[in-house]
Amino acid sequence: MRNKVIVHCLVKNEENFIWYALQSVLPFVDKIMVWDTGSEDKTVEIINSINSSKIDFVEKGSVDSEMHTKLRAEMLDKTDKKEYRWLLILDGDEVWGKKEITKMIKVANQKEPSAIVVRTINLVGDIYHKLPKSSGKYEIAGQKGHLSIRIIDLSLKNLKVMNPHGGQTYTTSGIAIQDLPAEKLYFSEELFFFHTTHLERSSLDNKTLKRSFKRKYELGEKIKNNLLPEIFFQKHPSIVPDVTKAMSLSIYLRCLIETIPKRIKRKFFPSKKSGYI
Repeated sequence: MRNKVIVHCLVKNEENFIWYALQSVLPFVDKIMVWDTGSEDKTVEIINSINSSKIDFVEKGSVDSEMHTKLRAEMLDKTDKKEYRWLLILDGDEVWGKKEITKMIKVANQKEPSAIVVRTINLVGDIYHKLPKSSGKYEIAGQKGHLSIRIIDLSLKNLKVMNPHGGQTYTTSGIAIQDLPAEKLYFSEELFFFHTTHLERSSLDNKTLKRSFKRKYELGEKIKNNLLPEIFFQKHPSIVPDVTKAMSLSIYLRCLIETIPKRIKRKFFPSKKSGYI
């Protein structure tokens, strides 16, 4: 019998992808705590359209970056660590494939790491294109690229979440999870999720905290169809946007114009980031 998995999901104005994000993990976990922080689009209505006893949905109201972290800490406090062994962090712009999430949970129970580091497939333009791996600058557990920590062992001592939104860090006994020795962090190239943060996530992106600088326009690499999450192409309620349409001509032209200067900047003025949660 596997150890139970609980999901923490904090959202605001995620109407375009929240249904896909939740549905992509729902069959594989035991509970999803979804807390909304003041959505004004259709996010709340879409979440309420999902009929599952696994989802514990709460509307918390609008928060600033510091209060956002306090809500994550509150989620930890309200999680029964005797019932649940694994914490899966899920944002409203993150979608998993069945194969990848199944393997990740299996690895957690077999290897029992302190945390699992995964690659992020950062979509750009539409769901069929991604930023190149070389553009990722995060460094965790000796790896470099588009990386994120998405499974954490809830039995770690003094597990806390620190720092305002944008730099949030989970810590154990005062040590950031990403700074733990590499042998305590599991990494595999086969574990990844699809990150839609650079696409339009809501009709109200311009009213959402830190959303404006996340949208990117760049010609990405084509993704093999067999790698795309199945949930993108499954039947969904009419309230849920269809995200399978290819980018429009206007978006393509903007990507074309902005690609060269971005690649020049990336090559000659690279940034260095220590890690991301």
